[in-house]
Amino acid sequence: MQLHEGSQPLVISLPHSGRALPAALAARMTAAGRAVADTDWHVERLYGFAKAMGASWIEPAYSRYVVDLNRPPDDTALYAGQVSTGLCPTHTFAGEALYVGDVPDATEQAARRVQYWQPYHQGVQDLLAHAKARHGYAVLLDAHSIRSVVPRLFEGRLPDINVGTFGGQACDPMLQARVMAVLAANSLFTHVLNGRFQGGYITRHYGQPTDRIYALQIELAQVAYMDEDTTAFDERRAAPLSGLLQQVVAELLQFCPA
Repeated sequence: MQLHEGSQPLVISLPHSGRALPAALAARMTAAGRAVADTDWHVERLYGFAKAMGASWIEPAYSRYVVDLNRPPDDTALYAGQVSTGLCPTHTFAGEALYVGDVPDATEQAARRVQYWQPYHQGVQDLLAHAKARHGYAVLLDAHSIRSVVPRLFEGRLPDINVGTFGGQACDPMLQARVMAVLAANSLFTHVLNGRFQGGYITRHYGQPTDRIYALQIELAQVAYMDEDTTAFDERRAAPLSGLLQQVVAELLQFCPA
């Protein structure tokens, strides 16, 4: 896990950017599992400017196939009535099996929570606590990406930029409005607020405006910055998107609650 404490109130979390698989686990997996196709590819590159701007940063080493850091520890479904990908996934987003034989049982899942899930969340809690102690408040940006078309999870093609604030419950209304104003002023990328992705466990759990912690999730459609078939980063496509994200991060840094 990579953890960096910055000088500003902003904490950036990248819970699905990890790609590593423990050797013993990889040996039990199918080729689809070992390919870790559902990684949030290259989000660390898109936000590569953020540390220099003073943001704190937390990023895991291990793949979401080991444990999904953006799901509740009890594995409660985040979106009622929709496909749930699970705390310890057993299938890819496309529905391919991750394991050759037995899937993780309750004992194994509990062990993964202790070994991987809890340290990451302790890191998030510590960064937010330090930011709040220093500034009186903290802002959390949970950074994600996903293929633009995943029929098993949603219909059609996603907008390029999907902002989630749990229906406004996790974020200050003024901060939400400022972020959306930045996105509305751009002409290259489509965007939506609280559409298919309203924010996962991290946004919902840590975004507590009454406690002066404000959270939002940004889910990017990968077609906006990479080749979705090869997972190769596309500098030409990515440069304007990264520039727009830098404007968003600047707004997050300038925000100061009343």
